Amino acid sequence: MDKQNTRIGIIGVGLMGHGIAANIVKHGYGLTLLDHPGNQPVDDLLAAGATSVATPRAVAEKSDVIILCVTGTPQVEDALFRPDGVIAGLAKDAVVIDCSTAVPSSTLKVAAAVAGAGGRFLDAPMTRTPKEAAEGRLNLIVGGDTGLYEYCLPLLRCYAENITHAGPIGSGHRLKLLHNFVSLGFSAVLAEAAACARRAGVDASVFVDILAHGGGKGVVLDRLRPFIETGDDSGFRFTIANALKDMGYYNTMADDTGAPATTAQAVRESYAKADAAGLAQMPVPVLVDFLGGKAS
Repeated sequence: MDKQNTRIGIIGVGLMGHGIAANIVKHGYGLTLLDHPGNQPVDDLLAAGATSVATPRAVAEKSDVIILCVTGTPQVEDALFRPDGVIAGLAKDAVVIDCSTAVPSSTLKVAAAVAGAGGRFLDAPMTRTPKEAAEGRLNLIVGGDTGLYEYCLPLLRCYAENITHAGPIGSGHRLKLLHNFVSLGFSAVLAEAAACARRAGVDASVFVDILAHGGGKGVVLDRLRPFIETGDDSGFRFTIANALKDMGYYNTMADDTGAPATTAQAVRESYAKADAAGLAQMPVPVLVDFLGGKAS
């Protein structure tokens, strides 16, 4: 991919998308972004040479590769299928890369629509946090044609550290949901255990130290430990609302495939109760306080 002659567009310049956009500009690609109230401040991107347009169609018309980094399946479908959406402005052989978390059955529908409009499609959802996005160190799980994956690798490497080609279209989104079920499931289990430890009068530092030297050791404990010990949630800025969304998507995938989902349903219920209690925009660590009777 020739960065001098390949125009990139991005729809969704939120906490994750801003880091992606900044690294694309940093690596010398021309960038067009969708003006949207959900964006993070984009003055730095515009100062670095990016341009802003009013509709997804305009993004597509000005881009050879369009990256979607929106909340989920409804937003992906809206960005593509609305009257002034991406499909309406897609050029022949243009590439759509969906970095969002989405329902795999929708991914197949979206990919077929992109192909029907003469374009090409990869699903490339992310793991890690806005911090790694800003640093260009995301993990990507990519589904799609091998040749297209290899063609897009130089661009993907601008903002990702670990990139895995998972298989055909839809594989990226399936694996992202599997990953998030495990991650959010571990988080819910740990939050419930921490709440019980607190109610039982167990010292928080002793509790997490025991886990860290035993079966609780891992990324989830590392992210939740500062909150359990001191109330610091800065290392895990993933909202309850997003956790509930992703667990809903996972349960949909499990239902579509006939897979068991007893545990997944229970995990979703934990996040649903916190969401219903008014904590939708709070980070996942507050689940500890909510289950322990402290969150309001």
